[in-house]
Amino acid sequence: MKLLEAIKLGQDNLKNSMVMAPMTRSRATVDGLVGESTQVYYSQRASAGLIITEAINISKQALGSPLTPGIYTTEQIAAWKKVTQAVHEKGGVIYAQLWHTGRVGHSLVKNGELPVSVSAVAIEGQQHFTMEGMKDYETPRALSTEEVKSIVQEYKQAAINAIEAGFDGVELHSAFGYLPNQFLADSVNQRTDEYGGSDENRNRFVVEIMQEMVQGIGEAKVGIRISPTSTYNGISHQHPVEQFSLLIQELNKLPLAYIHIMHVPFSPEQFPTYPSSSIETFGKISQHPVIANLGYTRETGEAELQKGIAKLISFGTLFIANPDLPKRFELNAELNQADRATMYGGQDQGYIDYPFLT
Repeated sequence: MKLLEAIKLGQDNLKNSMVMAPMTRSRATVDGLVGESTQVYYSQRASAGLIITEAINISKQALGSPLTPGIYTTEQIAAWKKVTQAVHEKGGVIYAQLWHTGRVGHSLVKNGELPVSVSAVAIEGQQHFTMEGMKDYETPRALSTEEVKSIVQEYKQAAINAIEAGFDGVELHSAFGYLPNQFLADSVNQRTDEYGGSDENRNRFVVEIMQEMVQGIGEAKVGIRISPTSTYNGISHQHPVEQFSLLIQELNKLPLAYIHIMHVPFSPEQFPTYPSSSIETFGKISQHPVIANLGYTRETGEAELQKGIAKLISFGTLFIANPDLPKRFELNAELNQADRATMYGGQDQGYIDYPFLT
């Protein structure tokens, strides 16, 4: 079974080709600190070939959702050191997913500060969770060119901080409508400077971040997650095949660990220019190992690997509910079902109390 085969990824030898996908769990403190339960949570799942953490805020400004962790203070770095140590003691490999939410936030979560974005364009038709309940999105403040360049450097510093915290590498969260994705999307990006107006310019923010993170922490330690067909958080692309093909060609020039592609379904009537398969369309042109993501099962994940484009499959909800997922796949054992009510926030219930196989 290819899912259970060992594979080399970047500088690490992985025990299997199963990846624990990054998933927000909202168990950090208001100061962005992870605690003992997070150490247990990730170490329980160290049988994954690779763990990619929940998204981690790179700065105070990056924060968009309550009780999500950071990696920009000394205390936050120290807290993550305990997590990476716990995973490594179990023989696991763990990458930090680095996050700036951009306009996907609210001033009620940000001490009164407006969210920022590539342009002053609000998300419509959705609401955002705050500690005061669901709220309509605000119109974000557009970043200046100087601020954009400063955020690129914040990503670099966050990557350096992650290595200090003991992570084996980092992943840029450039998917699902967060700040890097906002730069990529012509539905949001209305800039007239070097970061907008053409495919090359809309890609520039992401490419510069990846270049700086590689420069900061070295070769084969940096990955990226993209979602070319996701329309979540008000994202759309007029010509995604052309734009993301150009992006991947630029990424091919860098010594990356992998590219993590979300295969997100969409309405073909509403988006006729979107590719039917992001894995096949974009995975074929990547010179880096491809991790395929979104809704895979034991059977469909194995089938995807058999096609030969993706080298690894990442699983989200299945890893939440089944800390010993590789063993369950090996034995074709029954799977625990995830409790949706405890997915975001709360205590240890639905976090570290899912049963292992006996």
